[in-house]
Amino acid sequence: MKYPYGISDFEKIIENNYFYCDRTDKIPLLENAASQLFIRPRRFGKSLLLSMLENYYDIARKDDFQKLFGHLKIGQNPTPLRNSYFILRWDFSCVDAAGDYHGIKKSLYNHINARIERFITYYNFKGFSLPEIKINPDDAIYTMERLLSAVEVSGYPLYLLIDEYDNFANTILMSSVDKKEDYEKLVKEEGILRTIFKAVKALTSGTMIDRVFITGVSPVVLSDITSGYNLAEAVYSEAALNDLCGFSEKEIRTEIENIVKTQKSKDLISEGEAAIEDAVNTMRSFYNGYLFSIDAHEFIYNPTMCLYFFKQLADKGKYPRRMLDANLSTDQAKLSYIASLNGGQELIINLMEKEDSAVIESIELSFGIEDILFDSSQDRQFLTSFLYYFGILTIAEETKDLKTRLKIPNMAVKGLYADKLCNLLLPDTEVRDAGRLAAEKVFQKGDMQPLCDFVEKKYFKIFSNRDYILANELTLKTAFLTLLYNDIIFLMDSESEISRRYSDLTMIIRPDKRYGRVYDVLIEFKFVSLKEAGLSGKEALALSVDELKALSSIREKMKEGTEQVTDYGARLEEKYKNLRLQKFVVTALGFDRVCFEKVGEAPPLPE
Repeated sequence: MKYPYGISDFEKIIENNYFYCDRTDKIPLLENAASQLFIRPRRFGKSLLLSMLENYYDIARKDDFQKLFGHLKIGQNPTPLRNSYFILRWDFSCVDAAGDYHGIKKSLYNHINARIERFITYYNFKGFSLPEIKINPDDAIYTMERLLSAVEVSGYPLYLLIDEYDNFANTILMSSVDKKEDYEKLVKEEGILRTIFKAVKALTSGTMIDRVFITGVSPVVLSDITSGYNLAEAVYSEAALNDLCGFSEKEIRTEIENIVKTQKSKDLISEGEAAIEDAVNTMRSFYNGYLFSIDAHEFIYNPTMCLYFFKQLADKGKYPRRMLDANLSTDQAKLSYIASLNGGQELIINLMEKEDSAVIESIELSFGIEDILFDSSQDRQFLTSFLYYFGILTIAEETKDLKTRLKIPNMAVKGLYADKLCNLLLPDTEVRDAGRLAAEKVFQKGDMQPLCDFVEKKYFKIFSNRDYILANELTLKTAFLTLLYNDIIFLMDSESEISRRYSDLTMIIRPDKRYGRVYDVLIEFKFVSLKEAGLSGKEALALSVDELKALSSIREKMKEGTEQVTDYGARLEEKYKNLRLQKFVVTALGFDRVCFEKVGEAPPLPE
């Protein structure tokens, strides 16, 4: 089987027999409204969806219907609208966001004009005899109106597809400070982006454009453009369309079974059913976890990351070294943008501390940049919603008090948080590298002391500036997690699967990395406030390590942690088998001191 990693051309995928998850049965649902807005995070298959719709509705591809769709779900029961439209497709990811406002406007006009020229050439080649129209390089809206006049006399309706409507606007929005003015010019008053969408709205209100389907990442730009008037029906939170883009676990398992059964390579660590379970569990940890409707029940896998994994496994017989596709690692920029906003840095820290989740009243379906910049809501509703739309948070559940809990979807995204938080808290590269070298000693040598020393001397100075009322083992865990996080070697933090409390840190060696000379790691974190210990910060700093460990409050926490880590370790051993598990209890005294105990001895490392 061939995997269409990086390919979003439906016709090419079908004709070349690439892997394809059939979603054509959703087409009747998409016909319920004439103008629709569908939002999903970057690299989630939106362009392939538009390509599929383009092939389905294009009147010039009528004779290709059986070849392209006959074997798919819609092929058995097509809708009356199939192959009945002229298709005009814009792709705003092609618009250059560099330069000033006038340069961006020129690039946008050039793109629309080029697509109109292609439209005329394509349909005339297909025998529709459309009249030539004059391209106005200085006014693409005029060109568009001339095109629609030509189409109107043909007697066929037009379907406008707009891919990544907010791509270049988001790039401008999240770039340097001096570009913010360009964003305002694009979307406000008579800005070119607003003008174009006002024209689209006007043209769909009459007989010129029959249907519009728009894809994007968030509603922010559209909210700023429309300022109240309804351009398209928002269908992105419909439960029935939760899996319109993305893969189900059943589809993932079926494909992994196919790969393992046909895999000739000996590079897979395990064989047969064990290899299938290992691969599915790994993919679930890194790629699953997306939910796009509070009323949906099945979490969805990121399709681009899954295709990346499938291709590596099928071609090379092994997992990718880096589980996060490099094309998706650029989402780090979204976290950087949030961190630069008022309250953004605190939101990121809180997400890492509080079970990787946040609770808000509800996800905002429509909000503009001003709402984000001046978000004064207690739960940071607009900021949190913004992270949701970019795939950096996702829906977890509706709470018992009918609020919405959002969570970090998976390990691939959690790694972005860990990196961003480490960079925020330790901006000096040399200091950060020293911390990561200390962290390596934990899983390479089973030595926790260098990391505890680093956290005490470097991190605690930073955390001590935060409110002591908020200090607990979660804050301590955050400090260690940012330095220990390593998804090249480990599956991190699988807490729910072994029914543990959330204040622990688990690092299980990836199935494909078990040959390495490293340990599995389990850490239980404990926190004792200075008040509990009856000490001042100065007195705590004066204690020797032995004196610190001899404090009754520390001894009590160490005893409690030892019992827990022993119990958790036994559960892990039962679940994963043959672990080389190093178990630790790490206890902090305020944000001044930290000590640890190693619990038991791990099996020896392989030669």
